[in-house]
Amino acid sequence: MVGRFRSARHLGLAVCGNHPTIAEIGRQKINFLGEGFIPTRHITSVREDRLARKIPELDLREWHDPTRRTDFVTKMGEALEDIGFFALNNHDIDLQLIESAYDNANDFFSRPEAEKLGHERLGIQRQRGFVPFGVEHAKGNLAPDLKEFWQSGRTLPSDHPKADEFPTNTWPDEIQPDFQTTIDGLYREMEKLSHELLCAASLYLGKPEKWLSDMAEDGNTILRVIHYPPISPDAPPGATRSAQHEDINFITLLVGSTADGLEVMDHDGSWIKVEGNHHHIIVDSGDMLQSLTNGLFKSTTHRVINPDDDTSDRFSMPLFVHPHNDIDLTPRPEFIAITGGDAKYPTITAGEYLHQRLEEIGLTSK
Repeated sequence: MVGRFRSARHLGLAVCGNHPTIAEIGRQKINFLGEGFIPTRHITSVREDRLARKIPELDLREWHDPTRRTDFVTKMGEALEDIGFFALNNHDIDLQLIESAYDNANDFFSRPEAEKLGHERLGIQRQRGFVPFGVEHAKGNLAPDLKEFWQSGRTLPSDHPKADEFPTNTWPDEIQPDFQTTIDGLYREMEKLSHELLCAASLYLGKPEKWLSDMAEDGNTILRVIHYPPISPDAPPGATRSAQHEDINFITLLVGSTADGLEVMDHDGSWIKVEGNHHHIIVDSGDMLQSLTNGLFKSTTHRVINPDDDTSDRFSMPLFVHPHNDIDLTPRPEFIAITGGDAKYPTITAGEYLHQRLEEIGLTSK
């Protein structure tokens, strides 16, 4: 068996009412080796009596090499157990496709507001098309995030049994004919990569290779193209580009952003800066995977801070990988056994949890 059940850290552990929400429990940050523990493999330097942290870096070539695949699985699983984030190198997604997607994003978001609003889709929880500036906010945060974005997702043939679960995509073909081809192409490439990573995660968990991938096959996966405009002097007090939050889904793949700003909360509450780099894909585990594994994989708090230079734009493109709406997220017994013996998350389906969280961040009420 490949994976985490061979870890010395868990030797001697058997495998085999009312609850807070998945996200709330995630903030407790279960640590097997103690609060604030920092594995030495992640320490990069010592400066002024403090340890400077970076998220782990993995190389996808190890996954593709049969002689090194086990090493990749172990590194990935340990990263998701520890900090819930890692940077993936040599990811095989065409850099020209990424650049083209950013060029198209810049072109679209620079258009007049009236043109963009022509592609706003209400009544479908804003899961497709244009979402204007100031609509979304983090859970529990009154100030809106300082961003606008575009969302596209899966489409299925009309005779598919789940076709009615997915709204059709909308595209600005009349003003930008290349947008659909580029963004849809990036969606397909990123989703393909996501299934490889879900296979690696399954092996680490001691499951069949396609255990998680099968759950996400024909799932409600969404590509979000985000524009963070220059900071206006009229921005609401305390508003940031993206207030601290956790991701809702299974895993997120984030194409290297056009500017820095992403920060990940460490075990001690400090913030780890993540550099924007097109050669990296930033990967993190979300609430749904955290629930399924009873907190073994972490859904870690992160944010996008405002820049020192208020005149700069920022673009980013995360793929939010979701399982089927009917997947039961109840913690599995084998993970309960190695995370304290009690289920830490409620019984809920992926579809129910998604609707709950979309309400909390303002995408169903405006």
